[in-house]
Amino acid sequence: MLTASGILIRLIGETLRWCRLTFRSTRSIKAENLFLRRQLGLYVERGVKRRRIDPVTRISLALLSRFFNWREALVVVRPETMIRWHRAGWKLFWRLKSRPGRPPIPQQLQALIRRMGHENPSWGEERIANELLLKLGIQVSPRTVRKYLPRRPPGRPRGDLRWSTFLRLHARGIIACDFLLVVTATFRLLYVFVVIEHRSRRLVHYNVTAHPSSAWTLQQLREAVWLDERFEYLLHDRDSIFAKHLDDSVRKLGITVLKSPPRCPKANAICERVIGTIRRECLDWLIPLSESHLRSILRMWIPHYNAGRPHMALGPGIPDPPPTYRDQSQPNSRHRCGDLYAVGAKSILGGLHHEYLLAPACA
Repeated sequence: MLTASGILIRLIGETLRWCRLTFRSTRSIKAENLFLRRQLGLYVERGVKRRRIDPVTRISLALLSRFFNWREALVVVRPETMIRWHRAGWKLFWRLKSRPGRPPIPQQLQALIRRMGHENPSWGEERIANELLLKLGIQVSPRTVRKYLPRRPPGRPRGDLRWSTFLRLHARGIIACDFLLVVTATFRLLYVFVVIEHRSRRLVHYNVTAHPSSAWTLQQLREAVWLDERFEYLLHDRDSIFAKHLDDSVRKLGITVLKSPPRCPKANAICERVIGTIRRECLDWLIPLSESHLRSILRMWIPHYNAGRPHMALGPGIPDPPPTYRDQSQPNSRHRCGDLYAVGAKSILGGLHHEYLLAPACA
């Protein structure tokens, strides 16, 4: 039985033989046709049993029949069979032409998606799609990104750092605060205090201490809201460190204090989520050696979180977009950056994360 490659090779041979006939004279071709017809007449008169016609002969006869009146020359099969071959050929042609699904994205974009997945093992398809949309102006569905991401080996744990979105609504003027516990390489306990704004998802303030207290926490809140009239509410849990005199001092700053219900971390979901983000995207991949080392790690990662990291809760968006950032919600092209631009990458924390941006291409 002929395979697809065998049929293709034989069709190419038939095409070359047909091309060779174009260089012959018309008289020679007519004489050869008459000669072949006389031999075919003897074949029909003797009633010799013919062999089953192979696919290559069917395709050749169907193609050659378009150049002359084939009904007068057809002998080996009935005219209904030839018409059925024509219909089958058109059916196959339109099936190949009308294949379902979207066309594949350009090879350059496929390579860029694989590069992002390789350089950032903790990123998922949504994170890469948002990075392409906001930084490079390329609109790609997360499902399309997932199709071109490198497959993980069996048994290897997931490396992406996604989290479930508990709250989609955000209010203006609300900030939340909480503590994050970090263990150093020498098993020393350090506490990271973070303050986040609900509306923009921007980390307003952070600091590190080994001995948290109410007085220290109050000083951090004063530094976070100092001379800033946008904040109207402060949300925190019922930890004993948030003492009554701390709340009273915060109220004197013109901010209303809201306490979450007991044992209800979802009531302060935005702050809990940013703590999880700090762990999964930063501290789970690095081991602080000391308090100063932890400060330097956060000093490099917090600007990336505020000014370089896409946030799904913002639509997606960036809390503090850089000066060169422009809205790419409706890019000029879905799959192309343009020949005048090249994709640049800036490494964060020694290559743990990367920020991508468009830069003018070198001549």
